[in-house]
Amino acid sequence: MIRTLGPTFLRPRFLVADVVRALTLVSLVVATIGWGGTAFPVMALCLLGVVVPRMLGLRPAFDVLVCVLVLVAGWSSVLEWYTSVFLWDKVVHVLLTGLLAAVAYVIAADLRVVRPATDSPLGVVVIVTAVAAFGIGAVWEIGEWAGHTYVDSAIFVGYVDTIGDLAADGLGGVLAGFGLPWLAARRSVVRPGA
Repeated sequence: MIRTLGPTFLRPRFLVADVVRALTLVSLVVATIGWGGTAFPVMALCLLGVVVPRMLGLRPAFDVLVCVLVLVAGWSSVLEWYTSVFLWDKVVHVLLTGLLAAVAYVIAADLRVVRPATDSPLGVVVIVTAVAAFGIGAVWEIGEWAGHTYVDSAIFVGYVDTIGDLAADGLGGVLAGFGLPWLAARRSVVRPGA
């Protein structure tokens, strides 16, 4: 896996995304103190979500998009926007799940599980959608159900919501699949000892 943490911290190329990463760390503390309950695990998951793109050395625009959307998604959960803002849940599912599916494809390509995004554009769309987006969506929906069942019954779950979320995840996967050759281009590769 590509390593870009440490010696490249706060370099101009990564500065905007690094600021969002710092805001995510601050948000973890603020949300935990201010909202408690499920805010800590949600924001801790966000912290993981903003660190992984940095480790992969993604192009700055891709990195910033993922970081901003992860942070927005975390605060949307803490502030309960998913249940209070019409269709907000679906918008976040399309955008964030699509980008996370693209990140998953980059990781799989680095591990040589799949071919690079430029090799077979239609194959990339199918894999990003069918495997990554629907896989991420299914795990997320299971997490919502487990959270509702075992942690806090206020976490909204329901058949129609789950199917709608998975459909939005699929749409996000298709969009990310078509955009992946651009998203995954010009990565910043820093090897150990470099």
